[in-house]
Amino acid sequence: MGMHSPAGAAAPSPTLPNTLHEPAVHLGTVLVTGVGGIVGQGVLKSLADAPCRLIGADASEWAAGLYASTRGYLVPPAKDPAYVDRLLAICASERVGFLFPGLDMELPILARAADRFREAGVVPILSSPDIVDLADDKLETARFLASHGFPAPRTRELAGGIPWELGFPFVLKPRKGGSRSCGVFTVASEEDLRFRLEHIDVANYVAQEHLGGDEFTCGTITFDGRCHGVIVMKRTLRDGDTHKAFVVRDAVIESHVRAVAEALNPLGPCNFQLRMRGGTPYIFDINPRTSGTTYCRTLAGFNEPLMTLNYLGRGLAPSFEIRPISIFRYWKEMVVEHPQVDDARRTGMVRDSGRRL
Repeated sequence: MGMHSPAGAAAPSPTLPNTLHEPAVHLGTVLVTGVGGIVGQGVLKSLADAPCRLIGADASEWAAGLYASTRGYLVPPAKDPAYVDRLLAICASERVGFLFPGLDMELPILARAADRFREAGVVPILSSPDIVDLADDKLETARFLASHGFPAPRTRELAGGIPWELGFPFVLKPRKGGSRSCGVFTVASEEDLRFRLEHIDVANYVAQEHLGGDEFTCGTITFDGRCHGVIVMKRTLRDGDTHKAFVVRDAVIESHVRAVAEALNPLGPCNFQLRMRGGTPYIFDINPRTSGTTYCRTLAGFNEPLMTLNYLGRGLAPSFEIRPISIFRYWKEMVVEHPQVDDARRTGMVRDSGRRL
């Protein structure tokens, strides 16, 4: 299978794929939240060699991304009423031009505050509240897909009764507020089901048919209703995160995901998770944000954060060249001296240490 190379796409840089090889134009200051987690860190890594200042924000002084940014800030938890005000204050102090969210729980909060950021001169990389809410709701996700004629796994509200018609095995998952496969269970028998029902909030759970087969995570980059590109990776999971990723070229999956992305019309990066059944893709999860595999995609030549900055900041159409590679994740240690952590806790800020993730 050949590599995707849109007209005018440049070859990947040997140090960081998809830097576009345009003249170095400074892209300003970028604020990335949730830099203690894999999503925020993926954005930091993807932009490490880009011409921009990176500001990291997290609720914990132990977040590694704070010490790998140009400057790091401690912020309240996303559900704290002061959260948005704190981010806006950071944006004003640092003259931030773009905001990348790195936490699922903050998406609905920031989406509803998006106008406040725009009024402050900040471009939030956020889809509309309607899209964020739809993607957060597994039942509404399935209904959206079905209403647009896309295959969707049969999904039922658990509060409406046991969906015996799904047959065993089927999947129980939180209807809203799910993240990293937390609280997701495959039930194989009535005994297993009775046990699970005693330990979950039935009012916030759905039952979904079990698809089986290989799982794929797919990234898209979409602006103004046009999906400019799709990358497909087969993956294996560990504790809800992608542990091994294999970039593949699959025309069926790429065409399907492109069509769904254009029907949904998110802003910028969006992540689709699916399984194949009988040669047909069945999407079961949508995340309208950068992904836990964002940096994996960057290594493969599909740098969503950089393409987003170049499109919104410079008017450059997304350009990429996907490499069919295998990616194996492993831990990488960062050493931070105790006094610096203590100082971050005391002042709420981390100055540039020169480290990079």
